Amino acid sequence: MTVSSNMQELDGLPAFDFPDADAEAEAKVDADAEPKAKLPDAASVAWRISVDAYDSEEEWESAFARFLKAVDTTEVRALIVGAWSDAYDSAPDEVIGAIIAASDQLPCLRALFVGDITYEECEISWINQTDMAPLINGLPQLRSFGVRGGQLLGMTGVKHERLRSLTVETGGLDAAVVREIGAAELPALEHLDIWLGTSGYGANTIVADLEPFLTGARLPALKSLALRNSEIQDHIAAALAGAPVVARLETLDLSMGTLGDEGAEALLGGQPLTHLKKLDLHHHYLSEPMRERIRATLEPAGVIVDLSECESARGDDWRYTAVAE
Repeated sequence: MTVSSNMQELDGLPAFDFPDADAEAEAKVDADAEPKAKLPDAASVAWRISVDAYDSEEEWESAFARFLKAVDTTEVRALIVGAWSDAYDSAPDEVIGAIIAASDQLPCLRALFVGDITYEECEISWINQTDMAPLINGLPQLRSFGVRGGQLLGMTGVKHERLRSLTVETGGLDAAVVREIGAAELPALEHLDIWLGTSGYGANTIVADLEPFLTGARLPALKSLALRNSEIQDHIAAALAGAPVVARLETLDLSMGTLGDEGAEALLGGQPLTHLKKLDLHHHYLSEPMRERIRATLEPAGVIVDLSECESARGDDWRYTAVAE
């Protein structure tokens, strides 16, 4: 599976596409036509700014500059960075620089996502990224940050006192980035979501690299942990069976990966999970008896269990993550 559609919302706000340059020009010159729809209130939507993914006539920074002039940015709460030109070949350093330079104009910005790019624009494992630490650290008012694409991604020296949610979506994440996230100083972080991906697209994480998340010692506020879209899902499940962090989680997410009966057996045989509000295992390779055992163990305690997308019904021995290329 690939990422086939853009984000519909961010931080509880519906996504809204800021008009491209041609649409804006048409709205200005076509005075005799029917009135154009007005832009929504700045605080009411998550603003998505994108340009053509291939050979765009406008650079993303130019579109962002138009946005800064057209919208009351002092009220903007959420921003989505869509495609920039040739994301498969160029890192978004200018994009990051433009946002940091405009930080004083975005005092209410609470949520930011970089790389809302579909497979038709650029496959997830082809998206070139860059070190996100200057951006995260440069926006101290942020509460939620997400990024898609692991190529050249960095998280070196992330330090943020208020960030509550961090999401990293990849088809293959280098273990060095995982370790950088593990070393980050994020005392307020409540939700961590990492798509580890497959070795065919650069993933090389081993369980030892996940130790900071398993102990939770550096994440005192963590309530929701997602280590997913991984081809080592059984090993992760086994490690979580005795991981100290689990006892204080409300949500545990091992979805989108290659979880099979071996991993589920280890997870159920470890510490109790009945305190969880939700256990998300969708897109898995569990047998029907194991699925029934999970339900019988957790659902009577009120745990919401997502066992949808049973891939074991495919009838082959090869296991796939939900998102790779």
